[in-house]
Parts: sequence; C-alpha cells; structure tokens
Amino acid sequence: MEGFFQRYLSLYRSLITTLNELLSTYELSYSLWQVIFYIKNNGPSTLVDISNKYNVEKPTITRRVHRLEELQIVKQIPGKDRREKIIQLTELGEKIYLECRKKINDLENSVMEGIKKEEQKAAFHILPKIQENLLIREGNKSE
Repeated sequence: MEGFFQRYLSLYRSLITTLNELLSTYELSYSLWQVIFYIKNNGPSTLVDISNKYNVEKPTITRRVHRLEELQIVKQIPGKDRREKIIQLTELGEKIYLECRKKINDLENSVMEGIKKEEQKAAFHILPKIQENLLIREGNKSE
C-alpha cells in the first residue's frame, strides 16, 4: 500500500510531540517515559533488558536512567553481579507513572474518538506484526 509509511511517520511525529508536551509537566519526555513504562510493566530490570526491548544502545538507556535518577523516579538496587545495574521505580516514580498513565489513557481515548472498536483492535494488532516483519527483514540482512 503506497504511502503507508508516510502516513504512519506523520502520525508518529505528531503523537510524540503531543506526548512530550503532556509529559513535560513532570520534566519527562517520551524517551524517558519508555523506561518508566518498561520497569512498571516488567518489574525491576537491567539496562540491557530495557535497551533490548526498545532496540536502543545501552549508553542511551544509561543516560535516560541517570536523568530519571536525578528526578528521583528510579533507583538502582543490588543485583547478583556488582556490574549488573538493576533499576526499579521509587515511590515518587510509581506516583508519577499513575498520573501520566491516566493522562495518556485520556489522550488515547480522545484520539480514538469516532473510530470503531473493531478498527482500533485491528490497528492495535497490525502494528506489532509490521514491527516483527521489520525485525525479520533486518535479521535476514545480517546473514
């Protein structure tokens, strides 16, 4: 379907801008939110876990985690190995997660207004399949 990527990228940019504005109240950006969201949904996690999930280099995640530590949203806890950094949300981080999650839910509901539930579900299931196809394609390139 010609033009699909253009439409998607146009939506993506607009959505990220809107999310960044929404999160700015908490001195957060969408990239910082991704770390919070991952930890909230997966429990205490390593930097490697988070970087693998978002396909981002570990130093990038390290910088994000340092910023979240400065904001007292996450903290490091001891792991099995001294070199392994395990990150978890603080009480403040839990509170901020809940506040932001509500605002993001409200945003999701408002932008889905007028779109049938079946269409919403279809989009929800199609996007991860596209991502999976891209990952498979990248894997085939490296062989």
